[in-house]
Amino acid sequence: MTTAQPHLSFYNTLTRSKAAFEPMDAANVRLYACGPTVYDFAHIGNGRAAIVFDLLFRVLRHVYGESHVTYVRNITDVDDKINARALRDHPDLPLNEAIRKVTETTAAQYQKDVSALGCLEPSVQPRATDNIDGMQRLIERLLANGHAYAAGGEVLFATDSMADYGQLSGRNLEDNLAGARVAVDSHKRNPADFVLWKQSSDDEPGWDSPWGRGRPGWHIECSAMSERYLGETFDIHGGGLDLIFPHHENEIAQSRCAHGSHAMANVWMHNGFLQVEGQKMSKSLGNFFTIHQLLETEDFGGRKWPGEVLRLAMLMTHYREPIDFTVKRLEEAHSIWNTLVTAAIPYDTGVPDDELIACLSDDLNSVAAIKRLQTLRNASVHEAEPFAGQKLRFGLDLLGFKYRNAAQWLEENGVGATETAQTEQQVAARLAALNAKDFARADEIRSELASKGIVLMDYKDESGQRATKWEVKR
Repeated sequence: MTTAQPHLSFYNTLTRSKAAFEPMDAANVRLYACGPTVYDFAHIGNGRAAIVFDLLFRVLRHVYGESHVTYVRNITDVDDKINARALRDHPDLPLNEAIRKVTETTAAQYQKDVSALGCLEPSVQPRATDNIDGMQRLIERLLANGHAYAAGGEVLFATDSMADYGQLSGRNLEDNLAGARVAVDSHKRNPADFVLWKQSSDDEPGWDSPWGRGRPGWHIECSAMSERYLGETFDIHGGGLDLIFPHHENEIAQSRCAHGSHAMANVWMHNGFLQVEGQKMSKSLGNFFTIHQLLETEDFGGRKWPGEVLRLAMLMTHYREPIDFTVKRLEEAHSIWNTLVTAAIPYDTGVPDDELIACLSDDLNSVAAIKRLQTLRNASVHEAEPFAGQKLRFGLDLLGFKYRNAAQWLEENGVGATETAQTEQQVAARLAALNAKDFARADEIRSELASKGIVLMDYKDESGQRATKWEVKR
């Protein structure tokens, strides 16, 4: 049983070191992760990020309590890619109606996909279009204190106004300017300056503002939404490595300069890249796969993959390391999952396991946690550790694995009808051997069944006669 609160430690991209995690307020631990831009179905790289920060959310809830963690994952529903998709897919509709159709459909699919991957709903899922006022207020502050300027019909952030711009990515303005050529008529003061607000034409979505009808730049969206729901400074900000620069770097610049704060988030966590069969995922290479494809079609490896298997395949690599997503990897994950779930099915409730919690407390070490699950599975089968089955069930719950109907899972992935009949015959033969006091034969049958992952449990029935029931734990 767990006797003390775990001590969490996470790697912080900002400091480039791992350190003990100390929340600003243990009664309200605050986490923000960048969510989808809803112009197309989410690909498996997006799925990895969703799984990683869902796991973090679960671990924080376990340590601090479910009601003491606020997880915000945004939905970006204003973007030039969305506009292009709306015009392509719905050319006969008014643009605003076409955009709404694209974003509503895509956002709903994203929720369905990540739910199938075992992800909990975040505490809040704000939409960018519902937070335009907050973005405009931030821009007004930046203009007022000299960190932004209007030029060429846009409002831009002045990167040279921030002395320590570039800390997260390790870049500085000299690096950004080196080799850059600035056109004579460019309205940017520096090439590194980025857009906070840009003009919209009559056939583009837009909102009235002090700088004319327009729409927000990408980076300002997350700054406004995180401030609204988590405050000017919060505990953890997460996302993929590809977001470190420019997105997260520019979020930090906007938020800190608008509020005069020392930090936007105290800890920055980033998951590693994902490639497919040894290559960068690309539509041109034919190796670009969406979560929906993996779940619902046979496009990858000639079969559909259960959400539990996809989640396990992701967690078999530490979140900060790159993943090579292969059919072989999914086949391995499917085999491991089958052994774990069949061993855990008999247990309705879990018992906390200190070793597994310690693994996840150490920078979300899911690799070590999965090894611990396998150890618990073996201990459960061989009755080698007290409460091993219940600890396994707890571990699967904490790691975010959902349970479908046990009978359905066994029918699809476990013991089929033929094997069931054969098992029943062997169980009956062993029982007959026990009644005949042929203990050597009885032990031989038990061992043979155990090698198949089938565990026997002897008991007395209502009439006092010896009986045996069996379970699959493989």
